[in-house]
Amino acid sequence: VQLQASGGGLVQAGGSLKLSCVASGRTISTYTVGWFRQAPGKEREFVAAITWSAGATSYTDSVKGRFTISRVNAKNTVYLQMNSLKSEDTAVYYCAAAHAFSRVEVTSIPQYDYWGQGTLVTVSS
Repeated sequence: VQLQASGGGLVQAGGSLKLSCVASGRTISTYTVGWFRQAPGKEREFVAAITWSAGATSYTDSVKGRFTISRVNAKNTVYLQMNSLKSEDTAVYYCAAAHAFSRVEVTSIPQYDYWGQGTLVTVSS
């Protein structure tokens, strides 16, 4: 599975961005796709995940109500809509895929089998 993340950029606090993650390669119908982020000097952390089959979602507490993860099966694409952005959301965002048999509570890095390159999100205050 190859993953290509895009959509990062510079945005003012309170603004919005939409990240995309396009998957290619083998079928991922039983996979869970997640977004992680890594801020400068900090460890990579889980942001959100979605099961490819049923579209079940999970979020870390700090983004609940502001971020929405979704997928379009026909496009093999997972999105992360980020609203009400804060300076603390500044990070490199990565998408990843886990062969998790449609479990959604897949939140740790070792659980993910494939990773895309990161896309930088910078939120100015």
